[in-house]
Amino acid sequence: MQETRAGQNRALEGVVVADFSRVLAGPYATMLLADMGATVVKVERPGSGDDTRAWGPPWTDIGSSYFESLNRSKRSTTLDLGDPDDQQAARELVRRADVMVENFRAGSLEQFRLDHESALALNPGLVYASISGFGSGAGADLPGYDFVVQAVGGLMSITGDADGPPTKAGVALVDVLTGKDAAVGIMAALRERDTTGRGQHVEVNLLSSLLGSLVNQAGGYLATGTSPGRMGNRHPSIAPYETLQCEDAPLAVAIGNDTQFRAFAEVLGLHGVPDDARFAANADRVAHRDELVATLEGALSTRFARDWQQRLSAAGIACGPVNDVAGAVDYAESLGLRPVDRPVGGAPQMRTPIEFSVSGTAEPVAPPRLGEHTKEVLDWLKQPDAPPLPPVT
Repeated sequence: MQETRAGQNRALEGVVVADFSRVLAGPYATMLLADMGATVVKVERPGSGDDTRAWGPPWTDIGSSYFESLNRSKRSTTLDLGDPDDQQAARELVRRADVMVENFRAGSLEQFRLDHESALALNPGLVYASISGFGSGAGADLPGYDFVVQAVGGLMSITGDADGPPTKAGVALVDVLTGKDAAVGIMAALRERDTTGRGQHVEVNLLSSLLGSLVNQAGGYLATGTSPGRMGNRHPSIAPYETLQCEDAPLAVAIGNDTQFRAFAEVLGLHGVPDDARFAANADRVAHRDELVATLEGALSTRFARDWQQRLSAAGIACGPVNDVAGAVDYAESLGLRPVDRPVGGAPQMRTPIEFSVSGTAEPVAPPRLGEHTKEVLDWLKQPDAPPLPPVT
């Protein structure tokens, strides 16, 4: 955990977030805000709460590990938006908040007067963030789940082996990317509000976040009119930039320029290969990739992957084994990155990836049990002049 100092302020300390989102993208965004010091009040359905509370196994003492991975350092308040009293409490929470985050079906919050126009009329300084699957236009009525967006958004078409089926990423990557986009948009809108006093509606959607993240693959399509395909672990524009088989296991190798390739070949004992016309420049290596890989793997097959990793790393070559999740965490710990937090009363959590030199991040607090803070929040809402709720501790 990042070291903290007595009296140290957090970047978003004093910012109150009314979190009406559930599942992944929205809760991930609000968890990032909580990590940076915001006070997050998570509004959940009575009885069942966020869908992910039931998404197990694995299970924890609080519920599912899925839910825990997205909801640390928040307060849980149960409100039935169909109940007039609870609806009024929700509106009062929005009036007192700096940020509202929601991922309801388009138009469904209008009946509770919690849509963005009603909320901004109630609180003109509010940053109101909406997260959807396919935007608020023609795709507004389409339900958005990460897996479907990976399919329709092109990610599956470029993931997997060339002779295999389209494949999803091993995590709900589009939800995570969209949650990060939402957090960035919220913080930009807060900066604007600090200058003008004016809130605004921030919209992100899964499909647009995915398309924006396709970067060079989308750029290649836009430049040529030809869609890229699946290449397994190979890169469409760089070689070698893939997994290469050693004596015992594959090794991921990333060669970014011709100088690096020459150094790579020297470590492998392939002294004449960088002067071969087929391999002298990156474009040549891409054009003759199969011959290149056969040559490289012939040399790599003489030693174990870990031995090659040590030798290549010493020469400044980017490479590494194909770790499982446990190996990845161990590797990060060996580099002093402290990837895991252990909040009191909760399961271990992956630590926020953002480091600050001055403001720091908040100490993690175990995710809340359903409705754990309902009374505290409702008591606060009954005091119109009460100061903002502090972050949960």
